[in-house]
Amino acid sequence: MTIDDNCLAELKGVTKRFGAVVALDGLDLEVRPGELLALLGPNGAGKTTAISLMIGLLQPERGTARLFGLPPLRVEARRRIGVMMQEVSPAADLRVREQIDLVASYYPDPARPEVVMEMAHLTPLARRFYGKLSNGQKRQVQFAMAVCGRPKLLFLDEPTVGLDVQARETMWATLRQLIDDGASIVLTTHYLEEAEALADRVVVLAKGRVLASGSVNEMRALVVRTRIRCVSALTAEQVGAWAGVGSVTRDGPRLEITATNAEAVVRQLLGADEDLQELEVRRAGLAEVFTELTQEDAK
Repeated sequence: MTIDDNCLAELKGVTKRFGAVVALDGLDLEVRPGELLALLGPNGAGKTTAISLMIGLLQPERGTARLFGLPPLRVEARRRIGVMMQEVSPAADLRVREQIDLVASYYPDPARPEVVMEMAHLTPLARRFYGKLSNGQKRQVQFAMAVCGRPKLLFLDEPTVGLDVQARETMWATLRQLIDDGASIVLTTHYLEEAEALADRVVVLAKGRVLASGSVNEMRALVVRTRIRCVSALTAEQVGAWAGVGSVTRDGPRLEITATNAEAVVRQLLGADEDLQELEVRRAGLAEVFTELTQEDAK
């Protein structure tokens, strides 16, 4: 077998059980060059299990897992990846710089530790013991450890949990730069705005199966509802009776409307209330898509 840079990671027909629980149910999934793939799903959907199979931490009961065309445990494949999982326990008595030096030593051509620490905004913490860091700082160190080998493919399992808003936005910028520099990324996250801001492609999992996949815009197209907000003297009952209106709620002077035919509803609003103010129209985002898909699957 030789390295395959066209399909970086792949699961074909993979089934994985934990006792009576089916974590993955005949799952097909691939990671393509130059993309950030966001895996979304409720707790227990199989996201972490899918990553664990791709990197060789678990073995499938049925189906196959491949990493750069090779079995995931092959050293040639593993030296091309970086991994940041949810549950990790680096040595508490090693300093930040020592943690990065240790992981970098596993790779044939790692980045300089100084560059990695600057990327992860860890330079002031270089001599701090890992066990003395805050949870957010520990996540930044784990990220630095994942990228220090200059991976071709980066697996990030809930990487921004525990980070404040500024640190999260800084990591977003770093991920965009890594993609621009030629890396590919598999990202699991519960922050749907994170996937919406970063992902080239989204896969929604539930009960170990793919519910939907596509670009962010393609996923939005699965939900035809649009949100309309305005300040109006019209009652929720009046607007709720119109064609194309799904639901209406009032918050003080403001109406919150979901519509399946936004253009017609907006025209009717403007015609019915000449004093209408603060009109806002917003198409469905990933949050609405995710909620609708997973609610339908739960029925």
